[in-house]
Amino acid sequence: MLIHIEDVFVAYGSPPRAVLAGINLEIEEGEFVCVLGQTGCGKSTLLRLILGSEHPMRGRILVDGREHHQPDRTRGYVPQKYSLFPDKTVLDNITFGCEVSEFGLFARLTPAFYRRRKQLRAEAFDYLQRIGLRSCDAKKYPDQLSGGMQQRVAIAQALMTKPRILLMDEAFSALDPGTRRGMQQLVRDLWKATGTTILFVTHNTDEALRLGTRVIVLAKESVDQGSRIAMDLSVPAPCGDEEIPSLVRRLELVSESCAL
Repeated sequence: MLIHIEDVFVAYGSPPRAVLAGINLEIEEGEFVCVLGQTGCGKSTLLRLILGSEHPMRGRILVDGREHHQPDRTRGYVPQKYSLFPDKTVLDNITFGCEVSEFGLFARLTPAFYRRRKQLRAEAFDYLQRIGLRSCDAKKYPDQLSGGMQQRVAIAQALMTKPRILLMDEAFSALDPGTRRGMQQLVRDLWKATGTTILFVTHNTDEALRLGTRVIVLAKESVDQGSRIAMDLSVPAPCGDEEIPSLVRRLELVSESCAL
């Protein structure tokens, strides 16, 4: 298993209020897992635990057989709000993570840095094409891009480090329906091409079924308890239009039965 989550418990506040309780989950390499659940059920918390930016109060999370206490290049992260630097061009945004992780401040003055930077920029141009942008977009700044274009750049930024795991937190929620459908197809195509393991948080049941190979529903049994896994559903690939309505209703019934 690439990701192993064992009896994880998380609580926030004073006095502590449980957010996640007794989460046990195993995810194989190459899976596309969509995480559903109502607001406040701990979906984003689960991603941050896997990322390594937060840690459980009890239990443990193993990625590739070991615990990680901080984020690294093995796990890419795409938040709901665009994570682009406003003062950097599209190309510089895409290459920034690799440059920082590979070279310190003084190393950037060496010939090796400039050779590597040239390689990274060539890779970044390749990602520009894969995410559907043009070469002329490379010199633009984020405020010159539409919301959909900015989110494409954020995905390229995350993929540039070649992570084994890509964590996407409500990444398309701010997009209009047409742009959202295009982004769904883009991510699905990139997943097929790269084999990256993806965890995708969403409120949209239809989106989860069209994207994922597996859908996990988090829900609370009562207001005083943390969320548990209420359903773990394998999704046929591809999930046809005729199968969507019955699966959507099945997932909604689970959410409604656990709703507070």
